[in-house]
Amino acid sequence: MKSLRVVVRHYGGPEALEIVEEDAPHPASGELRVRTIAAGVSFAELLMREGIHPEKTILPFTPGWDIVGIVDEAGERASHSMVGKMVAALPVHGGYAQFICLPEDELIPVPTGVDPAEAVSLVLNYVTAYQMMHRLGHASPGQRVLIHGAAGGVGTALLQLGRLAGLEMYGTASLAAHQIVSDLGATPIDYERADFVKEIHRLTNDGVDVVFDGVGEANVWRSFRTLRPGGRVIAYGFTSFLQKGQLAEGLRYRLRGILRPAWYAVRAFVSPGRRRILPYSIQYLKRWKLAWFRDDLGALLELLRDGKIKPMVAERMPLTEARRAQELLGQGGVKGKLVLMAASR
Repeated sequence: MKSLRVVVRHYGGPEALEIVEEDAPHPASGELRVRTIAAGVSFAELLMREGIHPEKTILPFTPGWDIVGIVDEAGERASHSMVGKMVAALPVHGGYAQFICLPEDELIPVPTGVDPAEAVSLVLNYVTAYQMMHRLGHASPGQRVLIHGAAGGVGTALLQLGRLAGLEMYGTASLAAHQIVSDLGATPIDYERADFVKEIHRLTNDGVDVVFDGVGEANVWRSFRTLRPGGRVIAYGFTSFLQKGQLAEGLRYRLRGILRPAWYAVRAFVSPGRRRILPYSIQYLKRWKLAWFRDDLGALLELLRDGKIKPMVAERMPLTEARRAQELLGQGGVKGKLVLMAASR
């Protein structure tokens, strides 16, 4: 049986993505083969394609952090009872393919009747949001939070989960996305025309309890300045690498973008007011606490099944349009989650 897969043979822009046709893989001992239905598109994959993400792999590699699909073959010492069931996984790489083989304990059952494109939106974006909010941020009802990139994939996840948690929310977004932010229960702030630090202090007097910062670079310290005593900035991304729709050029700039938040975290630790800057990485936390990842994704899938959350799918695109999907994400302004539909022929 033939299968399509996206391959990166050299680091670079979207043109580095190519489609190959090959024999479908077979699962090794302890593995299950998944026929991919939906694969998410994330900013981390753009950084991996450029060769500047901590999770970059040896060339050639297949991108794809998050997938949902049907188990269609079991290897030796793997549970044959899983065959035919829909599952979700966070493989970190390899998801842009019609078939992927993964260890059995990496797969989380997906409830029947759930939309695969909505389900895959939970695996990376909503687990990231949930763990930052509850595992790291310890947000509680009535607390104030600031969400950067509030109309994006993780941003909309934070807004939906924050509303369920009873938080008072503020979200930075372009003016065109303000209605989305408002509809999801937050006060929008136009980051292009307003200084969000001044706006937060104008709107709240004494600041917020938690900031979710996926921008990185100097934005992390500006987020720190919005905190009230005892507050926390959760730093989890580097969208500051985007300059006019393209990834910033120059190793010096990129290293600065990664190292500067670490310096800010040290600076925050010695600042008055017990305010902190805390890094978050879904893949590192998953490796340290796989049970947390399984529990958190399972809880989110139940919320999706029960209609308590509704992921915003920006667009569903064929796997063969992976290059265009990454181009769209790199240009910025995507509202929600881009999803590649990878049903095999």
